[in-house]
Amino acid sequence: MGHREQLLSAARTLLESQGYAHITARDLVAESGTNLASIGYHFGSKAELLNQAIEDAFADWARQLADFVMADPAATPIQRALTTWVAVRDALPDRGPMLQAYVEALAQAQREPALREQLADHMQAVRTMVAERAAQSFGDGITADDPRCHAVASFVIAVCDGLAVQYLLDPDRVPDGSQLIAGLSMTFTASFTASFAEEVDGSISESHR
Repeated sequence: MGHREQLLSAARTLLESQGYAHITARDLVAESGTNLASIGYHFGSKAELLNQAIEDAFADWARQLADFVMADPAATPIQRALTTWVAVRDALPDRGPMLQAYVEALAQAQREPALREQLADHMQAVRTMVAERAAQSFGDGITADDPRCHAVASFVIAVCDGLAVQYLLDPDRVPDGSQLIAGLSMTFTASFTASFAEEVDGSISESHR
């Protein structure tokens, strides 16, 4: 394992144990067994190293979720969305420390354009991956570059992020997986009727006038 991999591994460990804001460059050097020059050489700065470690952690999680959700070829798009959200909810207790680090990184990025762009690029990569899975779910010649697939991806991610924020603030009152399925199923059943579809179409048409 080279210095770059050692630093990323150390960053993940420290993000989970100390949080984003409290990690120093010397902490990273001590945990990785490398040196200060290696941080600048491989990542440019401590913040870019920490953001890369966060990106890698969530990219790994996103790929695992995608593989899990797409495992049943007979599942409908709504079933896959529900499976995604329930899997995210069930994983929150284990992912809590890294989620907290991510929120801290977002706050830091608002003041540093380069870091904000780094995280924004990561978000776009995740959105594209989810859009590709959405296109597979819909079939019928729909491709991942269809704007509707990216809209679906943004919605799926928004629910995941919303659950994560609720969990960080109040973990005891976030619905568990079975409650989440029951609530969402009730919403979908009550809403997706012909009259609802007509109402949505009318609202969209009105907004584009």
